Amino acid sequence: MKLLVVTPEPVDASFLRSALGTEVEGAEVLVISPATNQSKLAFWVSDPDEAIDEAETAQVDTVERLEEAGIDAAGQVGESEPALAIDDALATFPADRIVIFSHPEGERDYREDEGLAEGEARWGIPVTHALISH
Repeated sequence: MKLLVVTPEPVDASFLRSALGTEVEGAEVLVISPATNQSKLAFWVSDPDEAIDEAETAQVDTVERLEEAGIDAAGQVGESEPALAIDDALATFPADRIVIFSHPEGERDYREDEGLAEGEARWGIPVTHALISH
């Protein structure tokens, strides 16, 4: 099974297992961390380097955590709009399932959920949404 994991911050194997159960075992995982900004103002006035750095840290940390748990994983930074980041990833990684982690309502980055509502209809594969809790 090929899993596309989309996350704005680091997650570990237990978090992924809580969202998917045993489907994680033996899966090939591609982690995408969209380079989202904290707010609309930051999106419009800031240099995108900060968002890219945060996304890079999230995907590197997630890949390391998954590999430490024996899950085959690779990662990359994605577009600031998560749906476009998923489109780009699916062009080269034919995922069997997409897992989208997001912050709870009110804590989301600007555009964090942009374009994700249509999910399965847009990509034609199962989509699982899970909230990041602290």
